[in-house]
Amino acid sequence: MAGGPYQRHSASQQLPRFQSQPPSPQQSPRVLLWVLTMLPLGLAAFAFGLQWKGGALSDPATIGRLGGDNSRLPGVQLSNSPSSGRTVTAADCAHLKPDVLSKRGPGAFPHHPGWEYVVVGESRPKICICSSTSAGLDQILPWLYYHRVLGVTNFFLFVEGKAASVNSSAVLEAIPGVQVVHRTKELEEKQAKSRIWNETWLSSFFFRPCNYELFVRQSLNMEMAIIMARTAGMDWIIHLDTDELLNPAGASEYSLRRLLGDVAPDVDMVVFPNYESAIERDDITEPFTQVSMFKKNYDHVMKETYFGLYKEATRGNPNYFLTYGNGKAAARVQNHLRPNGAHRWHNYMKNPNEVKLEEASVLHFTYTKFSDLTSRRDRCGCKPTKEDVKKCFMLEFDREAFIVASTFTEEEMRVWYRQHVVWTDKELNLKLMRKGLLTRIYAPMVIIQGLREAGVFSDALTAGKKLLEKYKSRDEFLSSVSQSPEKLKSLPKDKIITYSGNSTDQKTEDHEQISHVKSEEQEIMLKARRQLTQFLEVEAMPPMAPPDLSSESSQ
Repeated sequence: MAGGPYQRHSASQQLPRFQSQPPSPQQSPRVLLWVLTMLPLGLAAFAFGLQWKGGALSDPATIGRLGGDNSRLPGVQLSNSPSSGRTVTAADCAHLKPDVLSKRGPGAFPHHPGWEYVVVGESRPKICICSSTSAGLDQILPWLYYHRVLGVTNFFLFVEGKAASVNSSAVLEAIPGVQVVHRTKELEEKQAKSRIWNETWLSSFFFRPCNYELFVRQSLNMEMAIIMARTAGMDWIIHLDTDELLNPAGASEYSLRRLLGDVAPDVDMVVFPNYESAIERDDITEPFTQVSMFKKNYDHVMKETYFGLYKEATRGNPNYFLTYGNGKAAARVQNHLRPNGAHRWHNYMKNPNEVKLEEASVLHFTYTKFSDLTSRRDRCGCKPTKEDVKKCFMLEFDREAFIVASTFTEEEMRVWYRQHVVWTDKELNLKLMRKGLLTRIYAPMVIIQGLREAGVFSDALTAGKKLLEKYKSRDEFLSSVSQSPEKLKSLPKDKIITYSGNSTDQKTEDHEQISHVKSEEQEIMLKARRQLTQFLEVEAMPPMAPPDLSSESSQ
């Protein structure tokens, strides 16, 4: 119908349609140029905002104060000296260390060259460890820094053998909080005047070779360490060997400071029951990072389980543990404190209040390497007979191992080692683990591996190398001046260096004096001794074997 309302429009009269027009060739470069310009500007602004908001986090001491808690990263503090920022390589100090300490990777442990692992501020309690060691740096450095992560502030190391070498001493003395004491003639003369020699509690160990001699030497070193701990303002002192790691289980965090900080004020000593390493192969080279299975102490297992599986757990060995079974103790630093053998502490004036920890332990890595058999043999000149070894060793397994290492061929030694030390029966391992006699502990392994990958050990070795070079330059300077008195007179007073032999001897002279009773105090002390005879007659605590079936039946 023409002219009607429904009449269709002609093609020329249709409404215009909106269609997307492609950008003209002139507009495309403009858009691309705008995007390329704004993208880096935006990223730069974003990075500036991040730096402004969190720039303080580059300081590790600030990291530890997040949330008002100074103990999140115990002992992390920046050095005053500027860091070079250069990655330390194995070639920098290859002559100072074994390859095991030079491994560096992208580990998760936060560390940068120049960080010093010392406890920040006046955090309490302050804990120190004393040790008598002849081990190499491949064992001492992981042991030392692991306990530093746990919150130990000071280390008093009485060194001999490998640990007393020039390179090792330089590395250890470069670590903050570490005091190295060499066994010099002067040290032996001081210890010869110790009051220990006039008392009875250690007399049964005097003038006997090998392990007995070591036990007496450790006690004398512990006595000196008490004086050093009091001078340094320590709250707790622990005697630990370099094949032992503390395991502060049971605390609210994996921290020795937190564990000892929660101890009641009236407690004088806490005992860490020992867990003994249970190796699963005979080619262990790095025990701290290759051993995760341990035999639990009988104080931490059910009595029925312990005696019910005693025969299977000993596997034909003399005792439940290969070596000692009485753990290690931490003592509160106080007046009249004295050592009571290498495993305990005592007090001249009172009977100390002792508490045994229910979850924490000391992990003892004993006979973890096949070479431990021959190294123990080489340190003792005892004859390999059953009668003579009793004069040299306290524990039955040590005696048997010494005879084996002295009389067997290497092949026979390895067979014996696999039968008595290596846990190769997986079914037995699983059974004892389900019953609670064996357990897996990975925390020390993870911490030490993280420290190694972060380069902590490599940086410590590099610092030791620099200190060693400083010592050498100082010695050269002194020798040149000593040959020309005129040069010494011409030097300003502030440039003159006074030097009296070994620097460690000077430390011994200044800080490690053993206290002796003065003449005016002798009468008072004699009276006190008469009143406290029962305490003075306490014998030193030797390494002890766990209770066996015969002792249980006799009770």
